[in-house]
Amino acid sequence: MIPVFRSLSEWMVFRSQLVVGHSLGFVPTMGGLHEGHSSLVRRSLAENELTAVSIFLNRTQFNNASDYETYPANFEQDLALLEDLGVDVVFAPDFEAMYPDTYLFKVSESQDSLSMEGVQRPGHFDGVLTVVLKLLNLSGAQRAYFGEKDYQQLRLVKGMVEAFFLPIEIVACETARADDGLALSSRNRRLSEAGRKKAAVFPRILTTASTPEEATGELREAGFEVEYVVDEGGRRFGAVNLEGVRLIDNWTLSVLKKLKGSLR
Repeated sequence: MIPVFRSLSEWMVFRSQLVVGHSLGFVPTMGGLHEGHSSLVRRSLAENELTAVSIFLNRTQFNNASDYETYPANFEQDLALLEDLGVDVVFAPDFEAMYPDTYLFKVSESQDSLSMEGVQRPGHFDGVLTVVLKLLNLSGAQRAYFGEKDYQQLRLVKGMVEAFFLPIEIVACETARADDGLALSSRNRRLSEAGRKKAAVFPRILTTASTPEEATGELREAGFEVEYVVDEGGRRFGAVNLEGVRLIDNWTLSVLKKLKGSLR
């Protein structure tokens, strides 16, 4: 049975017993695990002697209460998946353990966080950066694994680690996708069967449109509510809503020409 630590004191005892020189990989999650999370775990297992996964549904990063309340997490299913993968230990604290200050102290970034996701989800990145800083400090890991689907978040986490001199390597992992190109996400489970089929149009348009403006128009014609499509920093970013489910994605501009037409 995989060890599960819920209190900070138990976790710190575990940390104190780690063998010096053995690397610990860390995969922070909010639960609702899927193949995308599994790919992060497998990367960590391949690169470290031990792998720890955290499961903590962090409500401070949700600017929409209903999004938090409907987040599709199932702890027992998640635990079974992690055990099958061979994870060594799970850290699953509650809100009181993670926020003894009741969120009086927080981490804010004043540039990158003000665009795209930061505009659409006010306060989101404050919650993300605050909880990630706490988790990285608690983990004691040498490496932490993040997916490129949330690329803006990944950039901010890397920047925070550098700014605060945290002794940990942030490992970026390629976005895991379904066969039809849709980026894997816990929220995809909330789509109807027809909605899930339609969602595959999102990456197709994002990768084949010549400009963000063209992509925006095509997505609206296809029935998506478009929050943004932006070319920035060598990538194309997009966020849409479908059936009340928020979908985000990004691709490097250098591969868009190669992909153009292949998802048609």
